[in-house]
Amino acid sequence: MAMLLEKHPFEPFLPENAHILFLGSFPPQPHRWCMPFYYPNWINDFWRIMGLIHFNDKDHFCIPGEKRFDETAIRSFCSAAGLAFYDTACEVRRLKDNASDAFLEIVTPTDIPSLLQRIPVCQTLVTTGQKATEVIVQSFHCAIPPVGGDINLAVNGRIIRFYRMPSTSRAYPLPLQQKAEVYRKLF
Repeated sequence: MAMLLEKHPFEPFLPENAHILFLGSFPPQPHRWCMPFYYPNWINDFWRIMGLIHFNDKDHFCIPGEKRFDETAIRSFCSAAGLAFYDTACEVRRLKDNASDAFLEIVTPTDIPSLLQRIPVCQTLVTTGQKATEVIVQSFHCAIPPVGGDINLAVNGRIIRFYRMPSTSRAYPLPLQQKAEVYRKLF
């Protein structure tokens, strides 16, 4: 049985003032979403980390009494804060019926230099997991930064800081508070 090709379900989120571009690997399957935006899985800690860092409240972007994130509040916050989002893959095949990057075959990687041209004030590129980091390393033929660390990349005549952050998936064995401390370095 041939595995289906999945195209990225979201447009890049690129506010004009974006100074940080977050890149994951690829969204989970739609049945795992609690909103149609980046890091849509309720059990992913990305928005809890942002809540802790920026509002000292892990539930800041959670809708009380529901297992959903507040997409409107998230979009508004990201636009105001200059946070951009996309993923390192435009098309994938899932080798197993799950959200794990380990079973994600990247068919078409994202053209990162083209994304960065659309956000000219962006100075920082952040990967949020191993698979996304591997794509950047292959694309730019650069060294792999340590988790929580960064290196400089030359992209289209500008220097971009490339940070490798720990995965925000709950499968990544680091407590939420510790992940937030690593992510805090970006801000």
